[in-house]
Amino acid sequence: MLPVNSPLKKMSKKIRLAIQYDGTNYLGWQRQPIGKTIAGTIEAVLEDITGENVTLIGSGRTDAGVHALRQIAAFTTSLTHSSDIFMRALNSSLPEDIKITAAAVVDSGFHPQYDAKSKTYFYLIYNSEVLSPFFYRYCCHLKRPLDVVKMTDAARCFIGKKDFKSFTASDTDIKTTEREIFSLNISVMEHVDLFGTVIEGNYIKITIMASGFLRHMVRNIAGTLVDAGYGKVDTLKINEIINACNRTLAGKTMPAKGLFLENVFY
Repeated sequence: MLPVNSPLKKMSKKIRLAIQYDGTNYLGWQRQPIGKTIAGTIEAVLEDITGENVTLIGSGRTDAGVHALRQIAAFTTSLTHSSDIFMRALNSSLPEDIKITAAAVVDSGFHPQYDAKSKTYFYLIYNSEVLSPFFYRYCCHLKRPLDVVKMTDAARCFIGKKDFKSFTASDTDIKTTEREIFSLNISVMEHVDLFGTVIEGNYIKITIMASGFLRHMVRNIAGTLVDAGYGKVDTLKINEIINACNRTLAGKTMPAKGLFLENVFY
């Protein structure tokens, strides 16, 4: 526990955290009554550090098994230690698959979710016969070749402000399913650099930037793009799926392990 700075009345301050995590062993971001989660793990460490009941607010929830390169979250504390001290204290106690990459004091009115202007996710597919054991936790393995040109054509259908009800979880209770996708890009990598060497293969990366995302939205869009890559749907059909606002018409929900929250912009 960090020492209390003053016996007098303590002023609260808000600390913003940038967080990286491997979501493989967690039930998602949001704290739950039973099971290990990202937010719950960080909150428990914060409570040990501060001696306070801490609530960590994130920019949004990530599902079980989803990873993050830069999740943003914030908490309020009465301690006046610098953000660097909080960062070091957290990283010394957090497990190896969750780390704080940056910390800063922010205005008390800052809200990680409501102040976000856009977010970027990417979904990674390995599209060759043999998947390296160093990447099996971080991509979906599809052996049958995908037509990237067809996937790229299909991706254009999703650009703009639309109702994405066909691509959200069927049990969602959110008020509106309208979101704006600013960009959706399909890129192909023939190798990945790792530890100074090259792991060859055929990696397909689906990158989406949007005003916000619905539950399972990226994974469902990725599943529909995979259908396009296999010639099961064309651009006309995808537009019909979008307009129908019917989850049963869109592609399957792709495995969580291929999904990364890449960045949050304010």
